[in-house]
Amino acid sequence: MFQHTVIHLLCALGVIQRGQTSLIQTQQTVMAAVGREATLKCQLIQPKDVLQVTWQKRLPGGEKNVCSYTTEFGQRVNRDFRDKVKFKAAGLQNSSIVIRNVTELDEGCYRCLFNTAPEGALTATTCLRLYELHEPILHVGESNSSEEVVVSCSATGRPAPTVTLRVLQKDLHLSPYSSVTVPNSNGTVTVTTAAVLSGFNDSSTQVGCAVRVLSGPQMEAFMMIPEVKQSPADGERHFQSHTFID
Repeated sequence: MFQHTVIHLLCALGVIQRGQTSLIQTQQTVMAAVGREATLKCQLIQPKDVLQVTWQKRLPGGEKNVCSYTTEFGQRVNRDFRDKVKFKAAGLQNSSIVIRNVTELDEGCYRCLFNTAPEGALTATTCLRLYELHEPILHVGESNSSEEVVVSCSATGRPAPTVTLRVLQKDLHLSPYSSVTVPNSNGTVTVTTAAVLSGFNDSSTQVGCAVRVLSGPQMEAFMMIPEVKQSPADGERHFQSHTFID
């Protein structure tokens, strides 16, 4: 009882001995979308006599306790994090926490500590990085040639997203046309990529746009370009299209 109480007090004061990270399995970097959840995990590779598991957030002035778990006291979340953090798995050999509705304030590095006897604290660090990505906007416009159309796709995210255009028909190809990057006042970046689709004829054609930020999940949009119809009223070409997101 006395030993458990002493370790709990040491954790509360932030007096923790640094240990061997090679004994803990964790991710060095966790990616999460703004507004979603992020899960941080730590697991001991070798069984140890663990008295307490503690999670801390690294701040400019030092580490701040987020939550802890012991067999005796159960799960405890620091008052400042009770609306933000919850345990997903609480154990003395493995531990994982969930950070809800992540924002820029949650970005940073977190440390898990397995307080063992008699070795002391075994520690590992996981850094949370955020990204933001909005649905791509795919557009098809006319060009000067009747056998060509201009396909463009815009995507907004943080950091700058990668935008890739493609056409599904093997006998058609896209020639790079332009790429424009525009920073926004809220910290996001809008990237617009355009290409010329050549060999276009009266058969239906499907074009697509794939966007991604860092190693986050890919978002896609597709558009069918049906037969180009001549309007007897104005002599202009019109495209009927449909866009959806995977």
